[in-house]
Amino acid sequence: MLIRTSLLSALTAIGLWTIAAPVRAQALLPYVLPLDAERLEDQGLALAQEAAQLAQLQQYELALAQAQLASQLVPTSAAVWGLLGSLYLQVEEFDAAIAALSRAKILESDNTAVLFALGTAHFRKGNYEKASDFLESGLAIDPDNPGALFDLGNTYFKLNEFDTAIAQYERSVGLDPEFWPSVNNIGLVEYEQGKVESAIGRWEESLEIAPMEPEPELAIAVAKFAQGDVDAALEIGIPALEKDSRYADMQFLIDNLWGPKLIADTDAFFSYPDVQAVLAQL
Repeated sequence: MLIRTSLLSALTAIGLWTIAAPVRAQALLPYVLPLDAERLEDQGLALAQEAAQLAQLQQYELALAQAQLASQLVPTSAAVWGLLGSLYLQVEEFDAAIAALSRAKILESDNTAVLFALGTAHFRKGNYEKASDFLESGLAIDPDNPGALFDLGNTYFKLNEFDTAIAQYERSVGLDPEFWPSVNNIGLVEYEQGKVESAIGRWEESLEIAPMEPEPELAIAVAKFAQGDVDAALEIGIPALEKDSRYADMQFLIDNLWGPKLIADTDAFFSYPDVQAVLAQL
């Protein structure tokens, strides 16, 4: 059993377990305490619970250490391997995440949370075809999951299958009309298609749902600037940047699926002197 092997290896490493050389018959034989598999499993599950609680507090490194030990103590638990994989995702160790989540999938092939997480992991690695396969598999079991449909839309967006991407976003919004990221990302796709006014309309719709979000505000500002409406762009865009300075980082925008056309127009907006002055203070 994996539990016994790993524990004995650990004991050997710290010098608490030794293999004695042959000795005379009258020598005392070492007594080895038997392992209680049920108790070890209970300890492993308790560690997994602690790891989940630490993750909720965003203490991911501590949570990861707990989950790693839990996976050794309870190697047949899909939930524990799924938790470990999701924590590897949080710290951006994508290969390790895929390995742990694949173990979970072997143990429980129809676990939609695991399938969706595998989709996310492959997406983060840039394996968009694999990402879509796992997301589609999960959605075949749980078709009414707005977040997974959003992720699938993002995957098709990266595959440049724009109409298919929009269809997934629209399915997501159909299930949850308040799911503003899907509305926002329809605008991102439409901007790349050259449908600028429609994209602006989508971002305005996003702000009706989530009025404090800076992303649609900045996107509208960039689009307005590209259209030559500098005053409107500055009025909307500068407060958006001041609200969340991450949106001043081009790589952050690219990671959030801002496409080449929108990025090029954002670069022009960021180069404007009034915006430059703001960026210098962020």
